[in-house]
Amino acid sequence: PLAVELAAARVRVLSVPEIARRLGDRFALLRGGARDVPERHRTLHAVVDWSWNLLDEEARAALRTMSVFPGGFSGEAAERVLGEDALLLLEQLADQSLLTVADTPAGVRFRMLETVREFSAARRAEAGEEEEAVGRFLDWARDFGVTYHDWFFSSEPLAAWERIRAEQDNLVPALRHALARTDGPTTAALTAVLAALWSTDSNYLRLATLAADTGPPLSHYHPEPAYVEVARAAAVLCTASLFMGYGPHVVRQLVTLRRLPPAPPDTLLRAIAAVLGAVPEMQPPDYAVLRELCASDQPLLAGIAECVATYVWEYEHDIDRALASARRTVTALAPVDNPFLQVMGHSRLAQLCLQLEQGDAAYGHLRQALEALPRLGDDHDTIGVRWGLVLACLQRGDPDEAEYWLRQAEQAGNPKKDDSDSADLGGRAEIALARGLTEVGLGLWRSAMDGVTEAGPMYSGDPFLDRWALKIQSAAVTAHAHAGRLEPVAQAVGRLRRGLTTLLSAPAHSPMDLPVYGTVLHALGMAGLAAGDGTAVRMIALAERLRVLRDYQPTMSADRARKAAEQADRAAYADAVSEYAALPRDGLREAARALISGRG
Repeated sequence: PLAVELAAARVRVLSVPEIARRLGDRFALLRGGARDVPERHRTLHAVVDWSWNLLDEEARAALRTMSVFPGGFSGEAAERVLGEDALLLLEQLADQSLLTVADTPAGVRFRMLETVREFSAARRAEAGEEEEAVGRFLDWARDFGVTYHDWFFSSEPLAAWERIRAEQDNLVPALRHALARTDGPTTAALTAVLAALWSTDSNYLRLATLAADTGPPLSHYHPEPAYVEVARAAAVLCTASLFMGYGPHVVRQLVTLRRLPPAPPDTLLRAIAAVLGAVPEMQPPDYAVLRELCASDQPLLAGIAECVATYVWEYEHDIDRALASARRTVTALAPVDNPFLQVMGHSRLAQLCLQLEQGDAAYGHLRQALEALPRLGDDHDTIGVRWGLVLACLQRGDPDEAEYWLRQAEQAGNPKKDDSDSADLGGRAEIALARGLTEVGLGLWRSAMDGVTEAGPMYSGDPFLDRWALKIQSAAVTAHAHAGRLEPVAQAVGRLRRGLTTLLSAPAHSPMDLPVYGTVLHALGMAGLAAGDGTAVRMIALAERLRVLRDYQPTMSADRARKAAEQADRAAYADAVSEYAALPRDGLREAARALISGRG
């Protein structure tokens, strides 16, 4: 209350933004006050100093040391840092209101008000105790990281997840200190726990930064035997979480993984390490190393290899083979009691089934994934199981259940998410269209598309964001084309055409881009059919060969597009299907470039 009163008094001479800027040094700003109050209440510094002077030296030393924890701390952490008298000291500090005590899902935690922490940190610096305090802080952080380095692979990860979440604001600055001190064991331990935490949150940008910052030092780290598995966990979690979309960020982590002493694949961690370590040898055209791992008589090794194979075959544009590998993954790893594996395995199977428009199969796998979510404590459903159920129900032709799961997904979603989220609007649009509410559905699709275009440039450099933005706009254009209502999306059609031209003019990146090209080409083809464009049937045929992201149904149904193309010109469509079927994968991009430029 005093700080608020002192800050409010500054409004006479400073604007609120100016006060906010100066709060970095709150003790300099919040001086003064009414002259008729005791001196000890006239400045924030004096208030804290008065309480400080009531403490004995041992309690002051405890405050100086524990102020190195910006995120509060547990009694266990205090004992590790302060010694056996820690709880008596914490009781004294709490009695003086210099610590607050709260019962949390992770246990009882102690926290200093930020003003008290800053005051104590300043006293620590004056006493020359900085190095010693940070050293004790890192000792605690290293022990914590070693204890929980493999929590992701346990059968009951929820309790560990809550402990790590509670300590996140301590672990991040501890990692900065460890990097600055070239402290390999602590860097490895903290990288392992934070990579696992952020992968469960799907926080890929933070993961990418973590991998980039810790990759170089860990690639030069030669761990003592006690820290080999800790370093292995750090490299595995960074590599596995980011390899598909952010590969360049994990090159050094992969180097670390390959330099560590080999170990038999008798644990989930070691099996993943063995497969990831062999990735550089998994070369086309036959992928002999991958096929050998998939054929292993060691179930963990074979199951993890098949999981990698699902992405390799998708990369090779062979979705049926990817689906077969995903089924073998789930079967091989079923005996492993790990909820993350269960959720990810069934979700991956469902994702591939949705691509092949096998809505019933996707629905079954998503329900199994949903059953495992409570064991993760994933109230926000970061992996999107409920959203997948929306899409599966739409493919099954059940808009009522799709609406139920959409409500569930919205309730479980990020509380900070905007109510006009484009993905949710797309789901609502498809539910309306499935019920025959055409104008409502088209209006929702336009709103979804507006949300994407207002968010910024189409090509952000984020491989997941770009894919999503193109999918939203393509589905919106396709929905309007089916309804014969191109006028409201004329600008979007032009934007997609220009965007596809830009993509096809750039150097080729990955075969994983082909379905993105196919999705945009599908939208342009459907718009062309509605406008009477003679080349539209060829666009539909080539889009089908490229593959289309068909999440949103009924709009993106392959059967619906095929029937529209055949109705427009059955012979031309059949000829185009035959022509593009004969093209190798490498020729599909050039065919798309020729078609979009008017040469095809």
